[in-house]
Amino acid sequence: MIPGYPDRYRRPSRTECSVGKPRRMKISKSKFVAGVQCLKRLYLQVHEPELTEQSDGADETPFEQGHEVGLLARELFPGGIEVDSSVGLSQAIRATKELVANPEVPAIFEGAFESHDVIVKTDILQRRKDNLWRLVEVKSTADLKEHHLEDVAIQSYVLSHSALNLASVWLAHVNRAYVLTGTTVDPRQFFLLRNLTRRVQNLQPALTFQLRSQFRVLAMPTAPDLPTGPHCTNPVTCEFFDHCNHPKSDDHIGFLPRLHASAAEQLEEMGVESVHDIPADFELSEIQRRACDTMQTGQPWFSTDLKGEFESLKYPLCFMDFETINPAIPRFPGMHPYDHLPFQWSVHLQAQPGVAPEHFEFLAMDGGDPRLAFISSLCEALNEHGNIVVYNEQFESQRLWELAGWLPEYTQRIRDIQCRLWDLLPVVRKHVYHPAFGGSFSLKAVLPALVPEMTYEGMEVPNGQAAGLAWQAMIAENSSAAERQAKRKALLDYCEQDTLAMVRLLEALQNAAPPKP
Repeated sequence: MIPGYPDRYRRPSRTECSVGKPRRMKISKSKFVAGVQCLKRLYLQVHEPELTEQSDGADETPFEQGHEVGLLARELFPGGIEVDSSVGLSQAIRATKELVANPEVPAIFEGAFESHDVIVKTDILQRRKDNLWRLVEVKSTADLKEHHLEDVAIQSYVLSHSALNLASVWLAHVNRAYVLTGTTVDPRQFFLLRNLTRRVQNLQPALTFQLRSQFRVLAMPTAPDLPTGPHCTNPVTCEFFDHCNHPKSDDHIGFLPRLHASAAEQLEEMGVESVHDIPADFELSEIQRRACDTMQTGQPWFSTDLKGEFESLKYPLCFMDFETINPAIPRFPGMHPYDHLPFQWSVHLQAQPGVAPEHFEFLAMDGGDPRLAFISSLCEALNEHGNIVVYNEQFESQRLWELAGWLPEYTQRIRDIQCRLWDLLPVVRKHVYHPAFGGSFSLKAVLPALVPEMTYEGMEVPNGQAAGLAWQAMIAENSSAAERQAKRKALLDYCEQDTLAMVRLLEALQNAAPPKP
């Protein structure tokens, strides 16, 4: 037992093996990168992984897209051979050595290496002249990120200590300017290659120090006591965020809208955590001061100018919402990487105030190009007169412009639709605040505060990201008829809820608006 610690901290495997000799932990590439972000995150990943929060599926999309982009990058290196990692690490390392020794192998995918208790798997190793090698790390991002450097630097470290003659280090990332012109993606145009050799070499001294720190932390009996901060969400949100960041009270300064980190730090230095303790002369924006007042009183605020916002509304009203995915690899002609592909819309049409709305909807049911069916059916559903109510006009308007670019025959009808858009979001942001907003003006935050009988809780598809995942699962070739039907219902229910939510929200705002002075 370790003095001062309960029995549960006794972990012989950290510092000793069965024969009683000291034994170091091994660090993988992903764990090294986690340790660069936060040493406590590394420790918990290795020793207390059960503390991670339950995944909500939000990380499925980037993972799948990263895998697809990685497979596409291999087409740049014909004849390359993949190392089978399912046979175990030792066998994978042995297989990698055999491929390195075989001059007939032009490239190696997923090569496995170990040196100084650090394990890495490389996306691509390309054989060059004179027994030299080029390391290529593949990322599905549209640019180089700072945290990519640690990723490739640790690979370079291990390879250089594994008797491999590494000539250069490169990053292959997505070229956002690429346009799909046919049915097949050209990997030579899809990727941009960056030479990171010099930058990676400059990182090696710091990397050696980081590794020492990480091994030292892993040998500790308990997790290091480190403060929370911006690193909890940068470059990624830590899977132990909830474990380290305790829930904030309803009056915490963190619930003020768009409170800058420097302002929050200044308040914390003053010992202020509650909005009740913010000095009256502390500089806040108009919206932040308004939020502070409502949080202090517990009462919502409605501007006396709110009622005037509705005077411009022209009936019949159409309440409109889109669902999209934005795949890294474009699926149809004219698309760039990460362009939004609309696959579903919902419209509630209300002829007059107080009249029950009529509902219309569209959902693409297969993997074919949905764009023409999407916009043609939408144009039929929308009346030629009256406003079209949305929540965050920028999103729907931008999707419409993209459709006009792909389908120019609809340009005029799309322009007519855009001219009729009426955005609820700026109305709420300018004229309303409720303590339950929690600093957010998103529909998911505003709706339960102002229309408490409507909620997304318990819905199979509770948000837009989940909708994209559900749609892709529905159109997958291996999806059964029952699965397709279940996903279809969940998607239709969710998108209908979004537009009905705007109907009810508008009614609630009209009823709550104070009389004009």
